[in-house]
Amino acid sequence: MKKFTESLGLAVFTTRYVIEQGAPILYVYHCNDGSWQFNGEESSLTDEDYRVISLGEVLAIDDTLNELINMPLGFEALRKTKNDKWEIVSSN
Repeated sequence: MKKFTESLGLAVFTTRYVIEQGAPILYVYHCNDGSWQFNGEESSLTDEDYRVISLGEVLAIDDTLNELINMPLGFEALRKTKNDKWEIVSSN
């Protein structure tokens, strides 16, 4: 399986639900500025819900994220459960 070419120390965004409660990552956004966001199924998130961790840490949580290494800027990946395949779509 291919792996991310970005540094595993790259800072990425996720939520406290993923880190503290073990919520599955079901939504990934590759922002236009090159940053990454990894969220669960939670809605109505506030700034206080977000956490910054390293790319290596998020890959340790869910190694299926390696399937998204070539996802272009401005695209998002979705799935209904952790066992589903990722669906990549344009966020525009």
